[in-house]
Amino acid sequence: MADFIIGRQQILDSKLNIYAYELLFRGQGLNLEDRDEATQATNQIITDAIIEIGINNIVDEHKAFINFTTQNILEKTPLFLPKDRVVIEVLENVKIDLRVINNLREMSQQGYLIALDDFVFTEEWKPLVEFTDIIKLDVLEMGEANVREAIAQLKPYNLKILAEKVETHSEYEYLRELGCDYFQGFFFSKPNLVSGKRIGVNQLAAVRLLTTINNPNVEFETLTRVISEDVGLSYKLLHYINSAFFSIPTKIESINQAITYLGMNELKRWINILMLSSLSDKPVVVMQNALIRGKMCELLAKIAGQKTGNFFLIGMLSSLDSILDITLKDALDQLPLNDDIIEAILEHNGLGGEALGCVLSYEHWNTGEITFNKVDQSTIGDVYIESINWANKVMSHM
Repeated sequence: MADFIIGRQQILDSKLNIYAYELLFRGQGLNLEDRDEATQATNQIITDAIIEIGINNIVDEHKAFINFTTQNILEKTPLFLPKDRVVIEVLENVKIDLRVINNLREMSQQGYLIALDDFVFTEEWKPLVEFTDIIKLDVLEMGEANVREAIAQLKPYNLKILAEKVETHSEYEYLRELGCDYFQGFFFSKPNLVSGKRIGVNQLAAVRLLTTINNPNVEFETLTRVISEDVGLSYKLLHYINSAFFSIPTKIESINQAITYLGMNELKRWINILMLSSLSDKPVVVMQNALIRGKMCELLAKIAGQKTGNFFLIGMLSSLDSILDITLKDALDQLPLNDDIIEAILEHNGLGGEALGCVLSYEHWNTGEITFNKVDQSTIGDVYIESINWANKVMSHM
């Protein structure tokens, strides 16, 4: 059986809350352009994601969009899946005939949500539109004029419109104004740059605190004093350390105890997480992505037999631009980071930069570039799932 890697891409609602994830998959030795092998691949992801890994470990409590081929639909494969957790995504290359229409209508009548991928309104697809729940429009491919026309054509139907390949915040805003309900793309992980934007007072205080925390020469006493002087941070830190995430048998009641228990490096990690989470009012998905990047970089270093050192910090701080809405260089210039950390984040130099490049390739599903230090791709896929689970646990205790 071929080795598989599973990825996901966020689907957000109009308020930028996570609505669902599209599951992505790639199998070594399988040609997804081939009809039979693409069908086998879909069957494999169902086995891996639903049965072996567990759908909650990939998409948490959200829905999963899964691509289905003509053969999957004819074999009624989606009926083996929980209808409250999956969306049947019909690929644009599905051959539409009466059997496909009838099978999809049956699934719809049983309560399954149907989505049509890369939709273009033609006569052969019109029978499906009558009972489809979600239409996906490739806004990058279509262009603004065609998107407007498609939305106008679909307006009479009782369905939702999902704009995919949304690249910028301005695109998201105009598509929302046009009436799109859901959004898929990487716009949320990019800074919404505004000319002349300054960091707010609260953000500046947090950045200054990050400056102290990440100073490689910071001493125990200085760290204790800085944390203790920030009442909000002290409370958050003690509350977090005493949460179920750490499962500490004895209650931690002071910053001194926290440092003693966690150690300097681990304490810095959690302060960074808490401070970054307080830096912006961005959607949860932005902080979640930062955590996944950090953990994945760290785990890759560990598997490759490298000292994990600053790998977590490199991964997490690579999201600082989307958190602060300034360029990544401007954000990093305000922190006293070693040159190798800055170069790893900005230029992907060194082993830390190589790990970050691998993580970003996985995030963007550039499967040909998912490589790191001779670690095989299926292991990198396992690291991705482990990082998602870790990030979900962290977020649930914040």
